[in-house]
Amino acid sequence: MAITRNQEEELKALQDTLYFIGGKWRIPVINALCNGNRRFREIERSIPGITTRMLSKELKDMELNKLVKRTVYPDTPVLVEYEPTEYCRTFGAIIQSMIDWGRKHRKTILRKSS
Repeated sequence: MAITRNQEEELKALQDTLYFIGGKWRIPVINALCNGNRRFREIERSIPGITTRMLSKELKDMELNKLVKRTVYPDTPVLVEYEPTEYCRTFGAIIQSMIDWGRKHRKTILRKSS
């Protein structure tokens, strides 16, 4: 059975989304930013287990992909703030759906194992 053009387009869209999600840290970083954390250390502290190096990599990658705006203030010491772009915020509903699904899944699994 041949794959249809619509199925091919859906698969590409799904692959693009999975690429965007990109590993275990991207969504927690987006969530931290959307919850109001702006400075590097605030973001880092709000994500248990993330290393400084990994957070730095994620923020740079997200800035290149127009998901994060980085602003440098010439104070002493230099102040750097990050904020999600409007484009990044469009992913919020998907994250909320994932949170809702995860909660239901956990309840289902715990109920069945009891």
